[in-house]
Amino acid sequence: MSMKKALVVVVIVAILGLIGWRVYRKVTQEPESGRQGGMRAVPVAVEPVRTETIRDVAEFTGTLLPRSQFIVAPKVPGRLEKLLVNIGDSVKRGDLVAELDSEEYAQQVAQANAELEVSRANLADCRSALDAATRDFQRIKELRTQKVASEAEYDAAEAGYKAAEAKQQVALAQIKQREAALKTAEVRLSYTRILAAWEDTDGKRVIAERFVDVGAMLRANDPIVSVVDVSTVTAVVNVIERDFPEVGVGQLATVTTDAYENKQFTGKIVRRAPVLKEESRQARVEIEIPNAEGLLAPGMFVRTRIQFAEHKDATVVPVTALVQREGRQGVFLADTKEMKARFVPVKLGIVSGDSAEVTEPRLEGMVVMLGHHLLEDGSPITLPDARPPAAEGQPPAGAPGAPQAPGAKGGNP
Repeated sequence: MSMKKALVVVVIVAILGLIGWRVYRKVTQEPESGRQGGMRAVPVAVEPVRTETIRDVAEFTGTLLPRSQFIVAPKVPGRLEKLLVNIGDSVKRGDLVAELDSEEYAQQVAQANAELEVSRANLADCRSALDAATRDFQRIKELRTQKVASEAEYDAAEAGYKAAEAKQQVALAQIKQREAALKTAEVRLSYTRILAAWEDTDGKRVIAERFVDVGAMLRANDPIVSVVDVSTVTAVVNVIERDFPEVGVGQLATVTTDAYENKQFTGKIVRRAPVLKEESRQARVEIEIPNAEGLLAPGMFVRTRIQFAEHKDATVVPVTALVQREGRQGVFLADTKEMKARFVPVKLGIVSGDSAEVTEPRLEGMVVMLGHHLLEDGSPITLPDARPPAAEGQPPAGAPGAPQAPGAKGGNP
């Protein structure tokens, strides 16, 4: 039994040794065609360095607002008797929008007018009394000069004259008061005719919203309709702190909206808030957009693109070509003669989309955009359409005397 066990152990050791030898041979033997200078060539994809115009453009989202908007409301309470406009109607400055029941206010005008007439009649009576008191006072005054009238008669005549004069002043004041009351009543009556009124332009505006119907009892300042000016709309966006110094009044902006996917609108920055909101670190920017065709509507969601800078004849590489090596940013240039990658540190300018501007140094040739994560400076590379280099001592593939694949036909019969 001991001999059999020993024989089994020897066989097992021999098998394990054979397996280990084959594994060792497989690991240590590499095809020479995949090596260059002791390093395996890395397959990479390359693109040429381009010279083109690159723009620094930022995109912001926001909302459209009308250039101006106001609420039409009555200045006096009353029942809405007529509503002459509806949503979507155009109105001009001074157009009649609505009317309130005016009967009560007309009565107030009539009453104020009657009271004014009474005051005027009272004034006429006071003037007549003043004339009589004036004549009596003058007569007593002459008699007093002649020592005919007594001092008591003189004092009584003088008092009567001054009293008549005071009554006339009161009558005059009452007339002014009644005239003011009549004017107030007439103004309140005029308020029952509600007009569309604004001061800045004479153009038409649009009824955007209706809040009440005919017959409603309204208090003063209850809204009836809203009027908007959409000949120009305002896009309101918020810019972050990084972009705040780049935004200025007068800059042009391109505006798009989902409602018109293939149409762009051009606007101009007209206002920029001088401060950033503390809670969001953003500043409000307003962009006015001409809307003569009426395509844009307040409330639409918009995307705005603002160009900060433009560099012509810039050296541009794909963003995917940028790598970090030892704390430096750069690109790998492909040396297509020696089939090696050269790391070049770069300084960047504008980065826009999938393109990046290289300001230093001046680059030419091809840059590696895929596969550079496996590269170091001087690493051997292979390109998708490049043939692998021949092993040392072997002629290039296809050359006379080169070994041919099985089944290939030779150049001679």
